[in-house]
Amino acid sequence: MDRHRLLVRGPLVRRALLHLALPATLAAPACSTTPTASAMQTDEARVRALDDDERRAALARDVPALERLWAESFTVNAPNGRVVAGRERNLDTFVRSGIIDFSRFDRTIEYVRVDGAFAVVMGLETVVPRADAPSVGLVAGQEVRRRFTNVWRRDGETWRLCWRHANVTAPR
Repeated sequence: MDRHRLLVRGPLVRRALLHLALPATLAAPACSTTPTASAMQTDEARVRALDDDERRAALARDVPALERLWAESFTVNAPNGRVVAGRERNLDTFVRSGIIDFSRFDRTIEYVRVDGAFAVVMGLETVVPRADAPSVGLVAGQEVRRRFTNVWRRDGETWRLCWRHANVTAPR
């Protein structure tokens, strides 16, 4: 066997070559994929606005707007403990069925984090249903407070709501 090959393949030689190449690598200009602070602020503002658009679309039961805002794979962990996957199933289960039919829907965003192609929005919602929906524990006219987490994913030039979790909290 060629002695040179044996030395180059040895772990000590590989480590030494890496050590010699490291300073040149550190001195080379880095290609940053980290967004600038202003880009992150712009993304955060856009996600906040879209989150409010989604709230208003749910309040109005505006199916075309929800279809634009929700990803095709939109999945909800609902306050009734059910996980519903898929935009169409969520529209059928909650919007078209009339479960989402509120006279009031307020959302207070307490936290937003944009991390690359994902944005997390967390906070408090208050809804007042127009009609009873016993399958999810809603009583007409009764204020319901819930904690929520919405996860948005960048889709080209916009964002789509991909995952949502909401749970009812005890009355104050």
